[in-house]
Amino acid sequence: MRPQINRLSADTPKGLAGSAIDRTRPLQFHLDGRLVSGFAGDTVLSAVLASGIDTAGSHLDHRVGLTHAAAPPIAYATQADNRQRALPMHRTPALDGAEFVTLGGRRSWSWTRLFQPGRTLGLDLDDPHAFGRPWLSAEGTRQDVRDVVIVGGGVAGLSAALTAARSGLTVTLIEASPQLGGHSGLFGTQDGEDTPEAAMARLATEVLTNPAITVHLSTEVFSLRQGMVRAHRVEMADGCARGDVIDIEAGRIVLATGAGERLPLFAGNRLPGVSGALETYELASRYGIWPGRTLVLATASNAAYRLAVLARDIGVPVEAIIDSRPRPNSRFIDFSRAYGIHQITGTVPVEIRANTAGSRLSIVLDGGDPLTAERLVACGGWQPDLTLWHVAGGASRWNDALSRLEPVGALAGIALAGSAAGYFTRQGCIQSGADAIDALLGRERRPLADPIIDPLYETPDATLVDHGERAAAGPTYLDAGPSLLTRPAPPPRHWYDVFRPRGMAELPALSEASHPLTLETIAAGVTLGLIPPRSAGIVAQERVALIPLTPEAAPAAIALPLADGEAEIPDFLQDRFGPDARIHTILPQDGRRLGAGALIFADADALEPLAAVGVVLRTTGAGIRALLANDAIHDGAALFVRDHGQSVAIILVGRAFGSSLQELA
Repeated sequence: MRPQINRLSADTPKGLAGSAIDRTRPLQFHLDGRLVSGFAGDTVLSAVLASGIDTAGSHLDHRVGLTHAAAPPIAYATQADNRQRALPMHRTPALDGAEFVTLGGRRSWSWTRLFQPGRTLGLDLDDPHAFGRPWLSAEGTRQDVRDVVIVGGGVAGLSAALTAARSGLTVTLIEASPQLGGHSGLFGTQDGEDTPEAAMARLATEVLTNPAITVHLSTEVFSLRQGMVRAHRVEMADGCARGDVIDIEAGRIVLATGAGERLPLFAGNRLPGVSGALETYELASRYGIWPGRTLVLATASNAAYRLAVLARDIGVPVEAIIDSRPRPNSRFIDFSRAYGIHQITGTVPVEIRANTAGSRLSIVLDGGDPLTAERLVACGGWQPDLTLWHVAGGASRWNDALSRLEPVGALAGIALAGSAAGYFTRQGCIQSGADAIDALLGRERRPLADPIIDPLYETPDATLVDHGERAAAGPTYLDAGPSLLTRPAPPPRHWYDVFRPRGMAELPALSEASHPLTLETIAAGVTLGLIPPRSAGIVAQERVALIPLTPEAAPAAIALPLADGEAEIPDFLQDRFGPDARIHTILPQDGRRLGAGALIFADADALEPLAAVGVVLRTTGAGIRALLANDAIHDGAALFVRDHGQSVAIILVGRAFGSSLQELA
């Protein structure tokens, strides 16, 4: 049995002993034949991390850390052959006596497994199914109809649920994690506020005791349309964890999905031992887990400084804080200086290396001597989580000043709240939850207070910085999720470089990648010059939302379930290529298969997404369906699809389906 080497003691101060676990109820389970110990309240992932297993496997011959955002699906050993029985590691409770196996594809036989047999799950992450989520293709079971569905159980979602219930509405609140409360604890308090923990506990208690509110924990919404959400739920039944897909109908939907942490761009940014500030705080506060005995923080945000102070309070040595801002200032920075924590400003890590055993990291800076530590916490700032907003057909645009995508426009029956709506403070998020309900009910709106501290006293977060690829280092990943998409590799400098593993193929535009993109990937693409800033919102609309909800619904995704003769067009493509755009059947002249979302141009050399005259919708038995601007279709017109960096000539086949968009409306 593996000891819980990363578990903090029960008397750890500052609320980092693990609020979700019951240390009086130890348990044991098997994962891939290994005996893992934990406590009641652990998830499978938290117990595994507490036991020192921090490596998912190998990708491009480099180790990749096991994290909340990048963990393989699991199943009971007796159900391993049925992928529809798959469960997520981070939402599945650890159960005494259970026998789990990972479903992450084939095993890797790299040097990692030889030198670190106890730290790695040993997955071959070059397998595209390693982090797959099989439940995304399942049909949902209809649940009771509710007046309001709220997605997200942070302070904004809790506030929205209580406001709706007090208005006489029936409410379903859906939270992906096993606990309510969100992550406002990482960001501290402002003058006059109670502690984040007290505020979250108070709101959560009110929600859980309100008879008009039904709460689904460990439930992740992955698709929605106006009037319905689809989610994957993990719940206990007869002493076992069971996953199922549910559809919940509601006349009004609030998206309080928060903000995601950006992954800084440096070589080795997903090695084991590298984690984000949010995940580090969550593991400590909820599960009492703190890997590594020494710590370096690299940040463009003030929140990481509070994490450094908390680390010192529990006895973890903080070797240094690296801040990309030249002269940052905040109350948390003052606290860290009072603790004597060494601060290095105006620079960023450019490369991270690990020793053979994986026990120490070497952090190479853009100038200055390298640093060493057992753990690096890297915070690249925050991106509002607009994934479901885009799935529903919402729009966004790039904010250059804040280096992030922000929502624009409105959707009937759907409202944003909290950090997802662009609010920064706890007070603003709580008020925005109530305001979202007022907006959906057509009530008078009241001004909201979002009291941001003056930049003179609180330096704003910096934008992402790119210092280029380092030829001898590991990959630079564009986000922390399951896609494992890396920045384009540099051209070979030496003849032997052709044998080195490469990142993604050279693409003139990231929008041509062959699979869905995350918002963090799109933001990184703007930083790297792979996506023009003014096109970022369009790319997000067309490449983030690729999961249809139901065949009978007006789909909010590119992957349309079109049958012969149908002419349904996603809401987010309305007027994208003009009001008279039509759906046509096309055929590539070289006979290749085209992926959904590939853009169509009238010029073989065009790259700018806003210059596109059409988009591939999907492949059906009758051919490839594409939406094309009407003025691009005329005698002698030449059309080209951008596919994996190539310009492919296409021809039109047969007739256009349906009438113009104006006639379809």
